[in-house]
Amino acid sequence: MSIENSDKYIVLDNAAIGYSGKTSAVKTVKSDISVFALKGELVALIGENGVGKSTLLRTIAGFHPPVKGDVTICGREIGSYREKELALLMSFVSTEIIRVPNLSVFDLVSLGRYPHTNWFGRLLEEDEYLIEEAIRSVGLNGYENRMVNHLSDGERQKAMIARTLAQNTDIIVLDEPTAFLDLSNKYEIVHILHQLASEKGKTILFSTHDLTTALAEADRLWMMLKETVEQGAPEDLILKGSFDAIFQSKHLYFDQEKGDFRIWKQTKRTAHVTGQGLALDWTIKALVRNGFEVIDSPEQSTVLISVNYPEWTINHLSGQNKFDSLLSLCRFLILNEKKVYL
Repeated sequence: MSIENSDKYIVLDNAAIGYSGKTSAVKTVKSDISVFALKGELVALIGENGVGKSTLLRTIAGFHPPVKGDVTICGREIGSYREKELALLMSFVSTEIIRVPNLSVFDLVSLGRYPHTNWFGRLLEEDEYLIEEAIRSVGLNGYENRMVNHLSDGERQKAMIARTLAQNTDIIVLDEPTAFLDLSNKYEIVHILHQLASEKGKTILFSTHDLTTALAEADRLWMMLKETVEQGAPEDLILKGSFDAIFQSKHLYFDQEKGDFRIWKQTKRTAHVTGQGLALDWTIKALVRNGFEVIDSPEQSTVLISVNYPEWTINHLSGQNKFDSLLSLCRFLILNEKKVYL
């Protein structure tokens, strides 16, 4: 099925990105970028540190001109927009943490309305409604009068997203919105972004190092590799094997079945495990973490383990041992390596 150009809110066609250094020369960070984002999509931009993610986002937001090629926003070249025109169409959230004293949540969110207000910057009834609606959308209702510098990092990031919602743009660009947040806030922020894209039809592009949340929530990935930029649904890129190239590390590999990155471990021991349910699954994970390969053949295994939660039993040359936790089982295996292996 072909995609209508009118649905492509962000398009980069053979674009090169870069920035001006201390001299007048422009430093090119990445070339030959051809990707797009559709109306109503949540797009995650992923890649190693220093690969140019922030430069790409700032080029799309109009802060850096493209070095060459085309960057179009809603069918128009990015350079053809006046500053206020672009502010009515696109909002941007940087990685900078806002710590302004005596600025309330309502005041911060209201800053998003200034591209729409008159010359005096006066908020009308419609503006106040949109501000309050934006605050509710991110779950900060009741925080309107709370000072921004008294918010947690997660609450402050929600307030920044609410500011972009109050700006009421079709496109939202965010640079590392989940940086410095704890696990629950990471998931909540990205889930809010996904809801905004799917329910309000906004095109949302964000950069992240948190691949777990990106894989769980993003409609499309832009994967910045050293030589190219690939795009597609997370599942398509996994099936193509693209994730194997994202981090060039002898210690990491991408587990296509589990859908996450794992550390290479030398396995010098094998285990055969019997049991059922979650206890069996997590027993296998614990053994793999401790350097075991779990195999189907009991005859070829160095350790035989049966799981009958909340009890684990090891059968070995000297007899049998029972444990009431995986912690004690794994510690026993490590400390008694020569004694228990078959």
